[in-house]
Amino acid sequence: MKKNMVNTYALGKFSKDLSAWKTMVRKIIDEGAETPHSTRNELDQIAETPRGTPKLSSAMSSCVSSSSQPHHYCVRRLPAPTSRAHLAVGGSYTSHFRRRGVSLRAMRAEAPPSVAPAGGGKAGAAVLSEMVETAAVWCAAHGLVVGDRDNPRSGTVPGVGLVHAPFSLLPTRFPAYFWKQACELAPIFNELVDRVSLDGKFLQDSLSRTKQVDDFTARLLEIHAEMMAVNKKEDIRLGLHRSDYMLDSETNSLLQIELNTISTSFPGLGSLVSELHRTLLKQYREVLGLDSERVPWNYAATQFAEALGKAWAEYNNDSAVVMMVVQPEERNMYDQYWLVNHLRESYPFVMKSLAQVEAEGKVLADGTLVVDGRPVAVVYFRAGYAPNDYPSEVEWSARLLIEQSSAIKCPSISYHLVGTKKIQQELAKPSVLERFLDDEEDIAKLCKCFAGLWSLDNEEIVKSAIEKPDLFVLKPQREGGGNNLYGHDLRETLIRLQNEQGEALAAYILMQRIFPRASLTHLVQGGVCFEDLTISELGIFGAYLRNKDKVIINDQSGYLMRTKVSSSNEGGVAAGFAVLDSILLTDEVIITV
Repeated sequence: MKKNMVNTYALGKFSKDLSAWKTMVRKIIDEGAETPHSTRNELDQIAETPRGTPKLSSAMSSCVSSSSQPHHYCVRRLPAPTSRAHLAVGGSYTSHFRRRGVSLRAMRAEAPPSVAPAGGGKAGAAVLSEMVETAAVWCAAHGLVVGDRDNPRSGTVPGVGLVHAPFSLLPTRFPAYFWKQACELAPIFNELVDRVSLDGKFLQDSLSRTKQVDDFTARLLEIHAEMMAVNKKEDIRLGLHRSDYMLDSETNSLLQIELNTISTSFPGLGSLVSELHRTLLKQYREVLGLDSERVPWNYAATQFAEALGKAWAEYNNDSAVVMMVVQPEERNMYDQYWLVNHLRESYPFVMKSLAQVEAEGKVLADGTLVVDGRPVAVVYFRAGYAPNDYPSEVEWSARLLIEQSSAIKCPSISYHLVGTKKIQQELAKPSVLERFLDDEEDIAKLCKCFAGLWSLDNEEIVKSAIEKPDLFVLKPQREGGGNNLYGHDLRETLIRLQNEQGEALAAYILMQRIFPRASLTHLVQGGVCFEDLTISELGIFGAYLRNKDKVIINDQSGYLMRTKVSSSNEGGVAAGFAVLDSILLTDEVIITV
């Protein structure tokens, strides 16, 4: 392995300079790298040592339950793992790269060894089955539940059609070094969102072409422009954000996937999974040999509720309510109810859909938002982030009504726009962060976590993406899972957009593809445990509250770990692509290039 090759590769991954990126791509091609591809036969031959899971000898490999526990069992999707796995997994591919430009550590991507329970064989299978049942019972007893997709009433009638949320049986090993880095980034991103939101011209200019080809973004910009035209000020600003990251095995770096500024989901259920894993690690300590104290405490639901409560106090109207805007049908309502339970202990609270806000709401002459006869202090959006949330003009009218009011919005229309993919790409351009932040150290920390991001105006990058589509992700301006394009679909879409000409290219951005390392993991869904190759994504929650010049809250506020089978491109739990997880901190020595 040539050291200068590793450094050149790292430079290409992080540099926004086109020539560096092109050099990296060409070196990969010249060195004989293969385009990522995968078949089931290849999956049968390559697998990785399980991460953070009990190694139940042959019993775990077969995952056969005992006859006395028929409702919770484990099925195996892959053969026994090998000790040497040359994996770079991303999206729908298990990529068997042969890149001399990548460090040996990244090529092997081996997880730490697992711990074998006493007994093995049938005894091991019994322990695994018992753990699955214990976990499922814990979920039911503690509210780690979602609505059952097979029950049509589960999304509209609370308490009907409940199933446990899909989860990883045990936590994911995660280096403490990267955990610390991710947590330190949260307050910086919180401040960045606030400062960018105040620059209306930057938002409008950056999204000016996007709005010509994306009706949803255009409608959001229309509301934003109306607020700018009347010089609408948001003196009290509240943000509940989540920044999502993956560990890139090829550069051994923490890279940001996206920044979410509206309807950041799973502060409730995500907190519970951390508690579940701590419970299992304590109960099965002799079997697993894992320290439950290495699972970080996760108080996301409590901290979000406290931020909403403090915002209510800043509004200074004891008769006003906190209003959560929700979808008419929501299988993930129980994640929301964890916040509701915390809020109702101390604050007046209501839940309304956008249609209900339009039918029952009005703005008084002094700017007060009144819904169903009650003044509203804080509007917390758990809906309104996607076109499906606006099936008619009624919902758009409600969104405008809220923005016109003096109620504290979480998020405001400006905060919402800051979270778009296009703004993420604009902020990654050289010297743009300096427009909004003064601290050079903070700027350096943000740049370190930025993956490569490009507009489709860059013909050279588009050409590279068509030639090597597996090195990129094509992202539209959409929130939620199931929207990104990879591989063949990415190439075909870029070719089509090029042929169509016009402004269609502005609807997307290109992002460097992140290749996290994969591991064998036990996932539990519907009472069934199965083992598969997985990759994980860490989301760090952040809370920010400001009243004019006074910053009241600027904190990292818990986390969300999501794990998905490596054959899935998308990572949304609510969308059905992933399971909830937590992390087990390790003292792994980190060597970055």
